[in-house]
Amino acid sequence: MDADAWSSLPISSDLFSYQQFERFDPTPIWSRNLFRKPLAKCLPQQALNVFAPFVFGSEAQPFDPAKRPPNAPEDHTHQWRVFVKGVNDEDISYWLKKVQFKLHETYAQCVRTIESPPFEVTETGWGEFEIQIKLYFVPESTEKPQTLWHSLKLHPYGDDIEGKRERRDVIVAQNYEEVVFNEPVEQFYDLLTGGTGVVQQPPKGKAGKGAKQPQTQPGRTAEIPYSDSPKNPYSQKTESKELDRLAEAIKTVDQMLKEEKAKLAEREAKLDELRKSEGVTTVVKKK
Repeated sequence: MDADAWSSLPISSDLFSYQQFERFDPTPIWSRNLFRKPLAKCLPQQALNVFAPFVFGSEAQPFDPAKRPPNAPEDHTHQWRVFVKGVNDEDISYWLKKVQFKLHETYAQCVRTIESPPFEVTETGWGEFEIQIKLYFVPESTEKPQTLWHSLKLHPYGDDIEGKRERRDVIVAQNYEEVVFNEPVEQFYDLLTGGTGVVQQPPKGKAGKGAKQPQTQPGRTAEIPYSDSPKNPYSQKTESKELDRLAEAIKTVDQMLKEEKAKLAEREAKLDELRKSEGVTTVVKKK
Protein backbone atom coordinates (compact mmCIF):
# COMPACT_ATOMS: atom_id res chain seq x y z
CA MET A 1 0.00 0.00 0.00
CA ASP A 2 1.63 3.28 -1.07
CA ALA A 3 1.85 6.53 0.91
CA ASP A 4 -0.76 8.28 -1.25
CA ALA A 5 -3.34 5.64 -0.39
CA TRP A 6 -2.71 6.12 3.33
CA SER A 7 -2.87 9.90 3.06
CA SER A 8 -6.33 9.69 1.50
CA LEU A 9 -7.90 8.00 4.52
CA PRO A 10 -10.81 9.98 6.08
CA ILE A 11 -9.17 10.36 9.46
CA SER A 12 -9.06 13.49 11.59
CA SER A 13 -5.43 14.19 12.48
CA ASP A 14 -6.55 15.75 15.78
CA LEU A 15 -7.41 12.39 17.30
CA PHE A 16 -5.33 9.94 15.28
CA SER A 17 -4.29 7.58 18.05
CA TYR A 18 -5.86 4.14 17.71
CA GLN A 19 -3.42 1.26 18.13
CA GLN A 20 -4.01 0.14 14.53
CA PHE A 21 -2.43 3.39 13.33
CA GLU A 22 0.32 3.69 15.94
CA ARG A 23 3.07 4.13 13.35
CA PHE A 24 1.37 7.22 11.96
CA ASP A 25 1.48 10.21 14.32
CA PRO A 26 0.62 13.53 12.64
CA THR A 27 -1.18 14.77 15.76
CA PRO A 28 -0.91 18.33 17.09
CA ILE A 29 0.19 19.17 20.58
CA TRP A 30 -3.07 18.67 22.44
CA SER A 31 -4.17 15.34 21.04
CA ARG A 32 -3.17 11.64 21.15
CA ASN A 33 -5.74 11.28 23.92
CA LEU A 34 -8.96 9.75 22.63
CA PHE A 35 -11.99 11.20 24.32
CA ARG A 36 -13.56 8.77 26.72
CA LYS A 37 -16.75 9.39 28.63
CA PRO A 38 -15.56 10.03 32.21
CA LEU A 39 -18.09 8.02 34.17
CA ALA A 40 -17.95 5.46 36.92
CA LYS A 41 -17.67 2.06 35.25
CA CYS A 42 -18.02 -1.51 36.45
CA LEU A 43 -15.66 -3.93 34.73
CA PRO A 44 -16.50 -7.62 34.27
CA GLN A 45 -14.59 -8.30 37.50
CA GLN A 46 -16.87 -5.72 39.21
CA ALA A 47 -13.93 -3.33 39.69
CA LEU A 48 -15.16 0.26 39.81
CA ASN A 49 -13.24 2.93 37.88
CA VAL A 50 -13.95 6.65 37.93
CA PHE A 51 -12.49 8.93 35.26
CA ALA A 52 -11.77 12.54 36.27
CA PRO A 53 -11.14 14.77 33.22
CA PHE A 54 -8.97 17.87 33.20
CA VAL A 55 -6.88 20.05 30.90
CA PHE A 56 -3.22 21.03 31.27
CA GLY A 57 -1.09 23.22 29.06
CA SER A 58 0.22 26.72 28.52
CA GLU A 59 -0.55 30.09 26.95
CA ALA A 60 2.13 32.49 25.72
CA GLN A 61 2.19 35.91 24.05
CA PRO A 62 5.00 38.20 22.86
CA PHE A 63 5.52 41.40 24.84
CA ASP A 64 3.70 44.50 23.69
CA PRO A 65 6.56 46.95 22.95
CA ALA A 66 4.53 49.72 24.62
CA LYS A 67 3.67 47.66 27.72
CA ARG A 68 6.71 45.57 28.53
CA PRO A 69 6.58 44.10 32.08
CA PRO A 70 8.78 46.33 34.26
CA ASN A 71 10.58 43.50 36.08
CA ALA A 72 11.23 41.30 33.02
CA PRO A 73 14.91 40.67 32.17
CA GLU A 74 16.15 42.37 29.00
CA ASP A 75 16.53 39.12 27.05
CA HIS A 76 12.97 37.96 27.78
CA THR A 77 10.51 38.25 24.89
CA HIS A 78 7.28 36.55 26.02
CA GLN A 79 4.90 36.30 28.93
CA TRP A 80 3.46 32.85 29.53
CA ARG A 81 1.48 30.80 32.01
CA VAL A 82 1.29 27.07 32.59
CA PHE A 83 -1.86 25.64 34.10
CA VAL A 84 -3.91 22.66 35.22
CA LYS A 85 -7.66 23.26 35.17
CA GLY A 86 -11.01 21.59 34.78
CA VAL A 87 -12.69 21.03 31.44
CA ASN A 88 -14.64 24.20 30.63
CA ASP A 89 -12.93 25.77 33.69
CA GLU A 90 -14.92 23.56 36.05
CA ASP A 91 -13.77 23.15 39.65
CA ILE A 92 -11.39 20.23 40.19
CA SER A 93 -10.21 21.10 43.70
CA TYR A 94 -12.53 18.46 45.18
CA TRP A 95 -10.14 15.77 43.93
CA LEU A 96 -6.93 17.75 43.27
CA LYS A 97 -5.20 19.11 46.38
CA LYS A 98 -2.18 20.87 44.87
CA VAL A 99 0.01 21.05 41.77
CA GLN A 100 3.79 21.30 41.62
CA PHE A 101 5.37 22.91 38.54
CA LYS A 102 9.08 22.36 37.92
CA LEU A 103 10.39 25.06 35.57
CA HIS A 104 13.77 25.40 33.87
CA GLU A 105 16.60 25.56 36.39
CA THR A 106 17.50 29.10 35.26
CA TYR A 107 14.36 30.42 37.01
CA ALA A 108 14.56 31.49 40.63
CA GLN A 109 12.66 28.98 42.76
CA CYS A 110 12.23 26.71 39.76
CA VAL A 111 9.92 24.42 41.74
CA ARG A 112 6.58 26.16 42.37
CA THR A 113 3.81 24.54 44.41
CA ILE A 114 0.26 25.86 44.02
CA GLU A 115 -2.08 24.67 46.77
CA SER A 116 -5.37 26.25 45.66
CA PRO A 117 -7.11 27.19 42.39
CA PRO A 118 -6.21 28.51 39.97
CA PHE A 119 -3.44 25.94 39.62
CA GLU A 120 -1.11 27.98 37.41
CA VAL A 121 2.22 29.78 37.25
CA THR A 122 2.83 32.97 35.25
CA GLU A 123 6.34 33.92 34.14
CA THR A 124 8.33 35.63 31.40
CA GLY A 125 11.02 34.10 29.21
CA TRP A 126 12.63 33.77 25.80
CA GLY A 127 12.94 30.00 25.22
CA GLU A 128 10.83 26.86 25.11
CA PHE A 129 11.42 23.95 27.49
CA GLU A 130 9.80 20.96 29.17
CA ILE A 131 7.81 21.62 32.34
CA GLN A 132 7.27 18.86 34.88
CA ILE A 133 3.78 18.91 36.39
CA LYS A 134 3.08 16.86 39.50
CA LEU A 135 -0.50 16.30 40.65
CA TYR A 136 -1.24 15.73 44.34
CA PHE A 137 -4.68 14.37 45.18
CA VAL A 138 -6.87 15.03 48.21
CA PRO A 139 -6.18 12.80 51.25
CA GLU A 140 -9.49 10.96 50.82
CA SER A 141 -8.20 9.45 47.58
CA THR A 142 -5.23 7.65 49.20
CA GLU A 143 -3.60 7.95 45.76
CA LYS A 144 0.07 8.64 45.06
CA PRO A 145 1.05 11.77 43.08
CA GLN A 146 1.14 11.53 39.30
CA THR A 147 3.63 13.28 37.02
CA LEU A 148 2.98 14.86 33.62
CA TRP A 149 5.24 16.68 31.17
CA HIS A 150 4.32 19.69 29.06
CA SER A 151 6.30 21.38 26.28
CA LEU A 152 6.07 25.15 26.67
CA LYS A 153 5.31 26.73 23.28
CA LEU A 154 6.19 30.39 22.67
CA HIS A 155 6.14 30.54 18.88
CA PRO A 156 3.26 30.12 16.39
CA TYR A 157 2.66 26.76 14.71
CA GLY A 158 0.14 25.36 12.26
CA ASP A 159 -1.46 27.58 9.61
CA ASP A 160 -0.78 31.30 9.02
CA ILE A 161 2.38 31.41 11.13
CA GLU A 162 3.46 34.82 9.84
CA GLY A 163 0.00 36.29 10.43
CA LYS A 164 -0.07 34.99 14.00
CA ARG A 165 3.37 36.47 14.62
CA GLU A 166 2.38 39.88 13.26
CA ARG A 167 -0.86 39.95 15.27
CA ARG A 168 0.94 38.78 18.43
CA ASP A 169 -1.65 36.02 18.84
CA VAL A 170 -1.77 34.06 22.08
CA ILE A 171 -0.07 30.69 21.54
CA VAL A 172 -2.16 27.97 23.20
CA ALA A 173 -0.81 24.45 23.71
CA GLN A 174 -3.07 22.29 25.84
CA ASN A 175 -3.88 18.64 26.42
CA TYR A 176 -7.04 16.84 27.48
CA GLU A 177 -6.29 14.14 30.04
CA GLU A 178 -8.09 11.89 32.52
CA VAL A 179 -7.07 10.55 35.90
CA VAL A 180 -8.38 7.02 36.45
CA PHE A 181 -9.22 6.24 40.07
CA ASN A 182 -9.42 2.47 40.49
CA GLU A 183 -11.90 1.25 43.09
CA PRO A 184 -12.07 4.50 45.11
CA VAL A 185 -13.17 4.26 48.72
CA GLU A 186 -16.78 5.26 49.38
CA GLN A 187 -15.95 8.70 50.79
CA PHE A 188 -13.80 9.62 47.80
CA TYR A 189 -16.30 8.11 45.36
CA ASP A 190 -18.95 10.45 46.76
CA LEU A 191 -16.61 13.40 46.24
CA LEU A 192 -15.96 12.41 42.64
CA THR A 193 -19.53 11.75 41.62
CA GLY A 194 -21.44 14.11 43.89
CA GLY A 195 -23.17 11.20 45.65
CA THR A 196 -26.78 11.05 44.46
CA GLY A 197 -26.32 14.13 42.32
CA VAL A 198 -28.76 16.14 44.47
CA VAL A 199 -27.66 18.60 47.11
CA GLN A 200 -31.00 18.92 48.86
CA GLN A 201 -33.63 16.21 49.07
CA PRO A 202 -37.33 17.22 49.21
CA PRO A 203 -39.01 16.54 52.55
CA LYS A 204 -41.27 13.54 52.91
CA GLY A 205 -45.05 13.99 53.03
CA LYS A 206 -47.34 16.42 51.25
CA ALA A 207 -46.58 20.10 51.19
CA GLY A 208 -49.21 22.61 52.22
CA LYS A 209 -51.12 24.67 49.69
CA GLY A 210 -48.94 27.39 48.25
CA ALA A 211 -45.80 25.96 49.79
CA LYS A 212 -42.70 26.32 47.64
CA GLN A 213 -40.98 23.18 46.54
CA PRO A 214 -37.29 23.09 47.48
CA GLN A 215 -34.89 23.65 44.63
CA THR A 216 -32.68 20.73 43.75
CA GLN A 217 -29.26 21.31 42.29
CA PRO A 218 -27.06 18.89 40.45
CA GLY A 219 -24.11 17.69 42.43
CA ARG A 220 -20.57 17.61 41.16
CA THR A 221 -19.85 15.10 38.48
CA ALA A 222 -16.78 13.92 36.60
CA GLU A 223 -18.55 14.08 33.23
CA ILE A 224 -17.30 16.25 30.38
CA PRO A 225 -19.86 18.64 28.85
CA TYR A 226 -22.31 17.33 26.27
CA SER A 227 -21.58 20.17 23.81
CA ASP A 228 -18.40 22.09 23.13
CA SER A 229 -17.93 25.84 23.45
CA PRO A 230 -15.59 28.44 21.89
CA LYS A 231 -13.14 28.09 24.79
CA ASN A 232 -13.53 24.34 25.24
CA PRO A 233 -13.33 21.90 22.31
CA TYR A 234 -13.77 18.85 24.54
CA SER A 235 -17.29 17.42 24.68
CA GLN A 236 -19.27 14.21 24.29
CA LYS A 237 -20.42 15.37 20.85
CA THR A 238 -16.82 15.83 19.73
CA GLU A 239 -15.97 12.40 21.09
CA SER A 240 -18.81 10.84 19.12
CA LYS A 241 -17.76 12.56 15.89
CA GLU A 242 -14.14 11.47 16.24
CA LEU A 243 -15.11 7.89 17.01
CA ASP A 244 -17.32 7.88 13.90
CA ARG A 245 -14.37 9.11 11.81
CA LEU A 246 -12.14 6.40 13.23
CA ALA A 247 -14.79 3.75 12.56
CA GLU A 248 -14.97 4.89 8.92
CA ALA A 249 -11.18 4.84 8.71
CA ILE A 250 -11.07 1.27 10.02
CA LYS A 251 -13.61 0.22 7.39
CA THR A 252 -11.50 1.88 4.69
CA VAL A 253 -8.34 0.15 5.88
CA ASP A 254 -10.10 -3.23 6.02
CA GLN A 255 -11.32 -2.75 2.44
CA MET A 256 -7.85 -1.74 1.26
CA LEU A 257 -6.31 -4.79 2.93
CA LYS A 258 -8.91 -7.02 1.30
CA GLU A 259 -8.10 -5.56 -2.13
CA GLU A 260 -4.35 -5.93 -1.56
CA LYS A 261 -4.77 -9.58 -0.55
CA ALA A 262 -6.81 -10.21 -3.70
CA LYS A 263 -4.07 -8.61 -5.84
CA LEU A 264 -1.44 -10.71 -4.08
CA ALA A 265 -3.38 -13.92 -4.70
CA GLU A 266 -3.77 -12.99 -8.38
CA ARG A 267 -0.05 -12.32 -8.76
CA GLU A 268 0.86 -15.58 -7.05
CA ALA A 269 -1.45 -17.45 -9.43
CA LYS A 270 0.22 -15.82 -12.45
CA LEU A 271 3.63 -16.62 -11.01
CA ASP A 272 2.65 -20.29 -10.66
CA GLU A 273 1.51 -20.34 -14.30
CA LEU A 274 4.83 -18.88 -15.46
CA ARG A 275 6.78 -21.41 -13.43
CA LYS A 276 4.79 -24.28 -14.91
CA SER A 277 5.27 -22.97 -18.47
CA GLU A 278 9.02 -22.72 -17.90
CA GLY A 279 9.23 -26.08 -16.16
CA VAL A 280 10.32 -24.60 -12.86
CA THR A 281 9.51 -26.71 -9.82
CA THR A 282 7.77 -24.80 -7.06
CA VAL A 283 9.33 -25.37 -3.65
CA VAL A 284 6.81 -25.10 -0.84
CA LYS A 285 8.40 -23.82 2.35
CA LYS A 286 7.29 -25.29 5.61
CA LYS A 287 5.71 -22.74 7.92
